[in-house]
Amino acid sequence: MRFTDFTRRLIGLWLLLASPLHALEPEDQKLYPGTSTTVVKVISTGDLAVFEPFILQFQAENPTIGIDYYVTSSAELHSAIQGGGVFDVAISSAMDLQFQLANDGAAQAYASAVTEALPVWARWRNQVFAFTAEPAVAVISRERFVDLERPKTRQELIALLRQNPDAFENTIGTYDVRSSGLGYLFATQEARNSDTFWRLSELMGTRGTELYCCSSQMIDDVASGRLTLAYNVLGSYAAERIARDDRLEILEMEDYATVMLRTALIPATATETQGAALFIDALLQEGLRDAPTVWALPPLGAADTPEARAYGPIRLGPALLVYLDKLNRDAFLRAWSDAMVQQ
Repeated sequence: MRFTDFTRRLIGLWLLLASPLHALEPEDQKLYPGTSTTVVKVISTGDLAVFEPFILQFQAENPTIGIDYYVTSSAELHSAIQGGGVFDVAISSAMDLQFQLANDGAAQAYASAVTEALPVWARWRNQVFAFTAEPAVAVISRERFVDLERPKTRQELIALLRQNPDAFENTIGTYDVRSSGLGYLFATQEARNSDTFWRLSELMGTRGTELYCCSSQMIDDVASGRLTLAYNVLGSYAAERIARDDRLEILEMEDYATVMLRTALIPATATETQGAALFIDALLQEGLRDAPTVWALPPLGAADTPEARAYGPIRLGPALLVYLDKLNRDAFLRAWSDAMVQQ
């Protein structure tokens, strides 16, 4: 570790005094006791059902360490750590917000043989570490698409929505980027790199698109038949659901894929840094495998597929801060609201 215990305590005290402690209201929480009093507090955007197999595997190899796992949104996670919340590991799908935390001094450095084994594009200054490469995908209802052509590009999707207004009226879902950190990341990166983003957004707005906080809810509503199409859903969650639910299908888009890197960091306020280091290393080892062993999340090697190379992965670096600047964010959200939220 780069920080001494004394330095770490000073940083934690400064953060606590600088702003009031964020009152976190987790979406889910579960304590996995170990055989000692050591407990690593993990705050994460990853659903408990997805991460529990990994936690149990970690504890099988480290039985003395307990894990207290909190599930929250990416925006809530960012606010909690920024506000001085005491957690030992922070895991988020919103890599831009994670990078901002590190840039603002809210993450401490950690280096090991495992972190050094990461590709250079999967880590930032020994503070932010990627362990999955997950594409954004479009998910459809097989039943609702029975008489419709499967589009293979965004241009074809735009044409399909124009030609079949009744089929998509009030039956499209996507992230509400005003409140979803991951949705905002996907939207800004796509707008930056694709000339179809705004045309597709405007068309979706005219169809009465439903706005969501998270992928799992969109997937549920596609499966139930409430939605015909969900756009920019996390591909890992969709693939896991499709493996046990044949009502769903992922559209095989051939033009590009937006690939998010799920990242982890050790907050500056962490108190169980040794346990956090073991947890981080175990995460990264899972991400470095050719195929995941305990969960449905794609390892880092998924970023080398032809589909991912056509666009992603989104890179860790200062460019992620561009759309987090207040003026840029406000301008983007105004344009997005004008396109998507029809009055």
